[in-house]
Amino acid sequence: MGKRTIATIFACLGIISLLYTVLATAFIRLTGFGIVKKLNKNGIALTFDDGPHPVYTVKLLDLLKKHNVQATFFVVGEKAKAHPAILKRMHEEGHQIGIHHLQHTSSWLLTPTQLKIQLAETERIIQQATGVRPILYRPPWGFLNAASIPLARLRGYQIIIWTYHFKDWKVASCKTRLLDGLRQVPADGSIILLHDDGTNPGADDDAPGVMLEKLEIFLEEATEQGTPFLLPCPPS
Repeated sequence: MGKRTIATIFACLGIISLLYTVLATAFIRLTGFGIVKKLNKNGIALTFDDGPHPVYTVKLLDLLKKHNVQATFFVVGEKAKAHPAILKRMHEEGHQIGIHHLQHTSSWLLTPTQLKIQLAETERIIQQATGVRPILYRPPWGFLNAASIPLARLRGYQIIIWTYHFKDWKVASCKTRLLDGLRQVPADGSIILLHDDGTNPGADDDAPGVMLEKLEIFLEEATEQGTPFLLPCPPS
């Protein structure tokens, strides 16, 4: 096999990879095809990724309970398996639980078969802990691949992305921009992305603690103003 042939093969593989990952994500995110980025309701949807965390998620649940606010948690399957009691509490207190992969792995690194396993196993873990089959899904980092929409539809999932995020996985962003950002979110169906676990690569371990401080102020203000807090769909 000549060098030109090998170069052509690698070029073709590179194009296929781009179509499967980056370009598929760009198309879906830009067009909104098969995903939800905003709800058609008045209010704000709070969503939390990457947990459950044995400390921060429990504190978050306490805070939400204090203000009688329901939220949506997109959980990592392995962490959910380690903390089933936290998932059970989420469900019992009226929160929605969705899938965020078995590990915090990008869809860009997963074949269709691997993605199916990530979804199915996380679904099983959530259902085992709560008795309810999850129907919401958010891929880590919002990265999709060409198999994401077909698999989600096949399994009956709704893919929830977000309208606003404030880089709350970094302590500096939490301290300098999070509270002002939350205050400026319109109550027109906006979906807010926050994180209750900071142990993933690129995140600060203690960022969720600072996030909770700012969120508490926001919730106090928002509930006094009568802001409705939404779920993408009510828990069973």
